[in-house]
Amino acid sequence: MLDLITATSMGVRITPMERQPVGIGNTFVMQATSAESNVLNVSASLGLKTKVLTAFVKNSPISTFIKRDLGRRFIAFEGPEIEQGDPWGYRHQFNIADSGYGVRGPRVHNDRAGEVGRLLTADHFNLDRIFEQEGARAIHFSGLFAALSHETAEFCLALAEKASRHNCQISFDLNHRESFWKGREKELHEAFSRIASVSDVLIGNEEDYQLALGIKGPDAGGQDINMTEEFKGMIGEAKKVFPNVKVFATTLRQVINANEHLWGALLYKDGSWHIAPPREIQVLDRIGGGDGFVSGLLYSLLKDWHGEKCVQFAWATGALATTMLEDYASPADEEQIWDIWEGNARVKR
Repeated sequence: MLDLITATSMGVRITPMERQPVGIGNTFVMQATSAESNVLNVSASLGLKTKVLTAFVKNSPISTFIKRDLGRRFIAFEGPEIEQGDPWGYRHQFNIADSGYGVRGPRVHNDRAGEVGRLLTADHFNLDRIFEQEGARAIHFSGLFAALSHETAEFCLALAEKASRHNCQISFDLNHRESFWKGREKELHEAFSRIASVSDVLIGNEEDYQLALGIKGPDAGGQDINMTEEFKGMIGEAKKVFPNVKVFATTLRQVINANEHLWGALLYKDGSWHIAPPREIQVLDRIGGGDGFVSGLLYSLLKDWHGEKCVQFAWATGALATTMLEDYASPADEEQIWDIWEGNARVKR
């Protein structure tokens, strides 16, 4: 039995060393990444069984790098090996991003031309084997992968419908991206609404709910750490439209500078609100902080913890991710997470 699975398009991120800007720094570190695989990392690090469903470019050294990196992270994988074709054929996405420093914010450039993961469909996988023979306790979707192409949207729908028939919890992080939606608003609104209708966990900010699902709320893009009451009202509207959803969550972030943020979180679970009040954290690299929060949240839900404990653990895994150069949280053990929540940064010997 798998604990947590996801569908994703794996790629690599390259980051200039010493927090230099892209275009200035000339020495880079490369890592395998995707928003969805990032979310598996806490569960994988703490001993749960995880798997990504993805695609690889056959005989590509980047594919080999990604597979080895997933193995290092204790994340299983499966998916088709697709021929590159000619030099202008398929490849894995490149994410080129620096970490920012002080008053200089980080900048991200996505190069997704020819991305092999855009081809994925349900026909590439034996869904009966995955859900009936292997079994899965939970599956996670991200709006980034769901909106990547018409094929990936249909793939996510097929997975969601299959999961809902096999008592598999469904988590959906809306992750609206305007550039992915351009010219496809009707198609993606329908797809996202269908996935949300069978989801158990729904994650997103006020912009995600309004632009992806059409739920009325505060001004899109206006979220700040003091907007909890407005967010609660929007969730109330979402509950009416999607009554099957049991858990709603969002992070609350205010950027002081690239190295210091105020970090908080809001969770609705079991009919009650649970809040991790915003407090200051130090940031080595902000990319992946939100994925770290979701990663810890899903681990805590799989452990069937009380809502207050869930939001505290998820807050701390999100904070942990921002202390790492990689895009995900890799805790040594649960104790490390609770030390972060409690503000205990003393040395462990």
